[in-house]
Amino acid sequence: MKILDKIGLIIFSTIVLLLSVVLCITVLGVLELDLINDAIELITTDEIGGKITLGVSIVLALLALKCIFFSSPSSSEKSSKGGILLQNDNGKLLVSKETIESLANSVVKNFAAAQSVMTRVDVDEQSNLKIFITLFVYPDAVIKDITAQIQKDIKEAIKNSLDLEAKEINVRIKNIADKKEVIKETKKEN
Repeated sequence: MKILDKIGLIIFSTIVLLLSVVLCITVLGVLELDLINDAIELITTDEIGGKITLGVSIVLALLALKCIFFSSPSSSEKSSKGGILLQNDNGKLLVSKETIESLANSVVKNFAAAQSVMTRVDVDEQSNLKIFITLFVYPDAVIKDITAQIQKDIKEAIKNSLDLEAKEINVRIKNIADKKEVIKETKKEN
């Protein structure tokens, strides 16, 4: 929320609170209607008070119009519904977290040393991407090399496909497949 929107919200909330208190006090009979009428008449008919009242009223009216019709998108709208909202001259595009996860998974599946992959994507309020890869690899994998290449390839794929920058790509090797599982996989393929 922009600072002008916050100020407008505070001012209008304060005005509504004061009007509510004055109305409650008037209805309960603590404050007389004649006293309110005299105060309104004083601030509108006095030369200096009238100019100040007119200036404040114009500023409040403009602020109200700005808050009603020209509100800025909040950070929740930018990263609404679990994704990133992209805008251009033709309209809006919401790229979901699932789309980014699917893209990262497809990159990882191209690696022969990767057995299986799970991906989680976090998008913060500034639309920064953090990708968390949990990877199961085969015993012959050179973990340092494969993880560095996976990080590089995912960054390139996201940049090329979505024109977005991934702030972090964190790879976690969860397990190395047993030799028995590798033999079973090889037999299934043949």
